[in-house]
Amino acid sequence: MKRRKKRDGRRRIDMVVTVCVGSSCHLKGSKQIIDVFQKKIGENALDGKVELRGSFCMGQCVNGVGVKLDEQLYSLQPEEAERFFSEHILGGMKK
Repeated sequence: MKRRKKRDGRRRIDMVVTVCVGSSCHLKGSKQIIDVFQKKIGENALDGKVELRGSFCMGQCVNGVGVKLDEQLYSLQPEEAERFFSEHILGGMKK
């Protein structure tokens, strides 16, 4: 997965994580996923390196909560959030 550097004011962003907060994803647990990601970003001192965003429909409504890492789209259930963070977000930062 290609990592791009972005300037966001004074911060340098290494990864953009976008979570769908549309009505279907909200009902499927997007808030729980966001809570896990926010907690893990703080615990791993990734503030300013990982930007967490919300977005409306990503077209993954039938599969689960839409989560996009840079341009790669995934579908998650809330119980998968910690594993996903470790493998894809934290793991991607080490590359």
